[in-house]
Amino acid sequence: MMVASFSGMHERFRSGELTPREALEGVIASITAREPQLKAFAFLDPDLSRAAADLSTQRYRAGRPLSVFDGCPVGIKDIIETKDMPTGNGNPAFAGRRTGRDAACVDALRRAGAIPFGKTVTTEFAIGFSGPTVNAHDPERTPGGSSSGSAAVVGAGLLPVALGTQTQGSVLRPASFNGCIGFKPTLGALPLGGVHPLSASHDHLGVFANDFDDLWGIASLISDYGSPGFAGLQGAAARAPDGRRPKRLVRLHLSAWNEIEEAHRAILDREFEILAAQGIEILDRTSDPAVQALEDVLDRDVAVSMDMVAWEMRFPFRGYVERHGDQIGERIRNLLARAEELRPEDYERSLAKQKAARTLVTETLARLDADAFVLPAAAGPAPKGLINTGSRAHLVYWSWLGFPAISLPIMKADGMPWGLQVAGIAHEDASLCALARWVLENRAS
Repeated sequence: MMVASFSGMHERFRSGELTPREALEGVIASITAREPQLKAFAFLDPDLSRAAADLSTQRYRAGRPLSVFDGCPVGIKDIIETKDMPTGNGNPAFAGRRTGRDAACVDALRRAGAIPFGKTVTTEFAIGFSGPTVNAHDPERTPGGSSSGSAAVVGAGLLPVALGTQTQGSVLRPASFNGCIGFKPTLGALPLGGVHPLSASHDHLGVFANDFDDLWGIASLISDYGSPGFAGLQGAAARAPDGRRPKRLVRLHLSAWNEIEEAHRAILDREFEILAAQGIEILDRTSDPAVQALEDVLDRDVAVSMDMVAWEMRFPFRGYVERHGDQIGERIRNLLARAEELRPEDYERSLAKQKAARTLVTETLARLDADAFVLPAAAGPAPKGLINTGSRAHLVYWSWLGFPAISLPIMKADGMPWGLQVAGIAHEDASLCALARWVLENRAS
């Protein structure tokens, strides 16, 4: 038995209709059959998960489950530390490395009775060369990066939930390519302790799921752990908020629109026609000058995003290159070279542009009396081949802003999934989730 969604499983476990161990065996069987082709896991030890499922079964029989997610298997991206599994960071120099501790998010999962199920493949340190994972729907196509394994295993319906990270586009893009829901919350809403750092101003912990209750519930219990300096996930709860119909949406094109093929633009246009037919007002750069003005600023200033990432990743990556040389991939070494050309005053100017853009986005949404921004979660369906993980152009804006965004598995192009990105403003995560849920659940066929 596959557990593509965990929602409702809690009551089956409580009634004794099914046990966590029985459910887990179905998951293990499905993954064992599919993994040789999918290659989603960097480390997999089913016996560790079985032991955790047995403890969960005992708790349910005693009437004392730890949470509604007690017994839920969750894939863990391999830059996230786990005390009982190695954390290899997608790099051969770190293969088999064990830190002996859980990241804050993994500790939160265990305390809620959820089961960390294997380490999913990541690109090198979530920014470098690709791993072996293939797309859940076509083995000749990329699963996207950097959270390749997490998105593929959820998109394939093999796990109900998996954790990923996003610094540029690493949750929403693979969610788009593999046909699952991807959630990148407000910067700092979920704790990053024990997650290998890239960029403090850009790094987000994110969640993949096939069900909004799974998505929101897992994010919420992780948020309850606490994230230093941040208030946590706004509206955290065991279940997702009910769907809320938007009144007005802002469609963004941005310069990334130029990457979309003409045939795929028609597919995207059709989605906005569907929304408009449901009585939702759609504003864009042709109908409101405020939208065009916003796009102009975002397109002008978002280039500093990668400079910020390069500047902030000097530690620990300069030390890695010194110790491991060419085992550290070319892209990382190129980013470090880019950082050497920057000065503190360059970084200070980048921070100022980021702050101004956050203010402008927030004020523009309020001025337009709109509910959210909508744009593609990728330039199209997953490209063929495993080297190129796809463009980040449509995603970097909201990573740079640190604002929440969700990829919805709504569209199809060339027979492959293609996500629609719904994006909001800081700390309005629950409102965005309610809106995104409505869009997904009420989409006309």
